Amino acid sequence: MTDNKRTFESTMAELEAIVKKLEADDVPLEDAISYYEKGMRLSKWCDEKLAQVEKQMANIITEEGEIKPIDLEEE
Repeated sequence: MTDNKRTFESTMAELEAIVKKLEADDVPLEDAISYYEKGMRLSKWCDEKLAQVEKQMANIITEEGEIKPIDLEEE
């Protein structure tokens, strides 16, 4: 799947499938290394996507149409 067609949800599902494969006792070492490398790439993509969304969400638009910064640490 190309990065511009990838969704966060599908990438997380792919990561979960990789984790299940790695947890299996019968995975050959070379396959495990390949799964691990792919999992790390997917994990990095998810981290970058979350950072991008967090940056977008750092501002909200008020009812008056003004952009207002929000504190994501509140709650």
